[in-house]
Amino acid sequence: MKNLQSFAMAAAVALFGMAGSAAVHAQATAGEVFGNAPAGSTILAKSTTNGTQREVQVAENGRYAIRALPIGVYTVTLSENGQPVAKHVNVPVVVGRGIKVDFDGQASAIGQQ
Repeated sequence: MKNLQSFAMAAAVALFGMAGSAAVHAQATAGEVFGNAPAGSTILAKSTTNGTQREVQVAENGRYAIRALPIGVYTVTLSENGQPVAKHVNVPVVVGRGIKVDFDGQASAIGQQ
């Protein structure tokens, strides 16, 4: 009887351990885009694969981060005074990682890429 209880307890622990592990992996379905840009400007990340789009304001220190983006390929656009001025295309967002996208004069001008 004691062996049966021990087996049942071990099986329950193993089952819940695997279920908890699957839940953690299921939550990791996003990445982020971050970088430097002119303070006060706006950054828009728009997915070319799933339609998601998110926009943030660049902080006074010239940094921005767009977190919890669903995985996919994005176009990241810098806007100043409501007008797009530069973009990076084909930016890959992968699970659990961030990708740095800076707008420091090296970005392509709108319409050139």
